[in-house]
Amino acid sequence: MSTVHARSQAPASNSSKAFTRLSMLIAGAGLAAAAWAAEPAPKDTTATNPLGGKAAAPAAAKPALGPPGQPGQARQITWEELVPKDWDPAKEFKGMDLSALDDGDPRANELLMKMQEVSNNAPTNPTMNGVEVKIPGFIVPLEEAKGEVTEFLLVPYFGACIHTPPPPANQILHVVPQKGAKFRAMDTVWVTGKLQTLRNDSMMGVSGYHVSAANVTKYTGGAK
Repeated sequence: MSTVHARSQAPASNSSKAFTRLSMLIAGAGLAAAAWAAEPAPKDTTATNPLGGKAAAPAAAKPALGPPGQPGQARQITWEELVPKDWDPAKEFKGMDLSALDDGDPRANELLMKMQEVSNNAPTNPTMNGVEVKIPGFIVPLEEAKGEVTEFLLVPYFGACIHTPPPPANQILHVVPQKGAKFRAMDTVWVTGKLQTLRNDSMMGVSGYHVSAANVTKYTGGAK
């Protein structure tokens, strides 16, 4: 597993604060290749590239983990499968020049609220409801007990919901493991369990999916 280094953030001038906030939200929602701290937004995690960025060399093919929906068996999925193919979050914002909005422009806050609404109401993929899945991601703790995480959000890239705005709701999983898991914030894990299209609002973000996790294990393999 590669070491993820903290991003450095240059101080933003008053005139660029609105642009920075809007760009961060756009990056999280996949609306454009905007940047947090003027760097490329992290690529979505996939089953073969859970840390984002540069992908590892292709690995030998592995047998499928079972067909979707078959009880007792999990199908390894990518984050892209959670997004309906016909969903275009950028359609309402095409042609807008965010750099023209300064921090005192009321249109900046209005646009920010509209983008957040689109992100929070991002549609889920109904074909994934009830499927036993295995997916990698990063932990955002919600509840802990006796040094173990008992409830958390699973997100597709490092820093989401903590250092950057939350991804769209269809890119956040609300996970309740059957047993507490000894992990910390932003640890990379595999989550295995039944996926449900069930919305949940938390202080860290709005999730469009719920997983009752049979297993939460340390991520191994993939990007180096």
